[in-house]
Amino acid sequence: MKKTVSEKRNYLVKNTNDAKKISKKYLKQVDLEKVIQFGLPEVDDRYHIWRVPLVNSNSHKIGEIVIDTKTSLIDLTKTTTKDILEKRLLGRKEKKVAKKQKLLPLRSSLINTIGLGDSEDLLATTPNESINLIFTSPPYFNARIEYSDYVDYDDYLNKMRKIIRNCHRVLSEGRFFVINISPILLRRAKRSESSKRIAVPFDFHRIFIEEGFDFIDDIIWVKPSGAGWATGRGRRFAADRNPLQYKAVPVTEYVLVYRKKSEYLIDWSIRNHPDKKALEASKIADDYEKTNVWNINPAYTKKHPAVFPIELAQKVIKYYSFIDDVVLDPFAGIGTVGKAAVSLERRFVLFEAEKEYIENMVNTISEWGPISQKSINWINCKPPKQESIL
Repeated sequence: MKKTVSEKRNYLVKNTNDAKKISKKYLKQVDLEKVIQFGLPEVDDRYHIWRVPLVNSNSHKIGEIVIDTKTSLIDLTKTTTKDILEKRLLGRKEKKVAKKQKLLPLRSSLINTIGLGDSEDLLATTPNESINLIFTSPPYFNARIEYSDYVDYDDYLNKMRKIIRNCHRVLSEGRFFVINISPILLRRAKRSESSKRIAVPFDFHRIFIEEGFDFIDDIIWVKPSGAGWATGRGRRFAADRNPLQYKAVPVTEYVLVYRKKSEYLIDWSIRNHPDKKALEASKIADDYEKTNVWNINPAYTKKHPAVFPIELAQKVIKYYSFIDDVVLDPFAGIGTVGKAAVSLERRFVLFEAEKEYIENMVNTISEWGPISQKSINWINCKPPKQESIL
């Protein structure tokens, strides 16, 4: 059977069904999936894109969705906007309108949430601008067996881009996305090869900037001396002391801080906060971190291979959110961010793909603090059998 152009070029979007599936997700996000239909999608291999025509009930074309064939991401700069689609559906003439004044910050209506499944899918059902802070540590790329689900590094970055893009949509105006991340070491397959260290934080930085975030800070998390010896780096040099063999032992990780691009200054979120009592109660005490170097002991548990310490989560949540805000972790692991959020009187939204880690949350959530089982939205998973939460 003759291969299609998409198959020959190894496109991620291989056929019309793939293109329609991606387009349906987009229309659902903009609340137009019930009133718009698809024409025949076509691949434009000159520009490596799929064009998916959008038609009304009379089969008249009113716009199109453009999809990058190599990443399966929708090109929002070339896709017809929601406003234009709505006007064409209603038969209104497109004319310039005065810019609307931005609404004041509102209290998010989300309740505490724990969801089992692919973060990309769960984020697609999360309302626009309903999250006040995102703090997470992404899964490693092939660093451990548990995280070897990616074809290659580009595939990994493409998946992370999709999630970061969805996070941008659900994050409220001018709020922060903080990510704990570090380079990873790929061990050599045989003695004739060298191990490789991938500068993951710098690739993530490019994605954040391209997806509509401003870079704010690079915080250095410093672990106790000797913490990095577990990687094996530096042992050869320590034994032989030969030049060229020197490799620094890693005892730091990055905590990178990004802000969703906004025409409003940070003061806007403070001045217009809807709850003045919560605003006052959220003020930071004198013992705050005064530099970008944070000395925090790492955490270890048999329940997860890469858990970060609750102290790190608490500092981030305290510095970048208010009491009663909603904090999202799209790679929640065993729920450290949720536990930290409860301890600081914030709400949490935790998404995790591994059922084992969700079960751990179910079994330990009674230890997180004063939260009611009835106040938790459980997605694709069951709550504790008994009322074990206060």
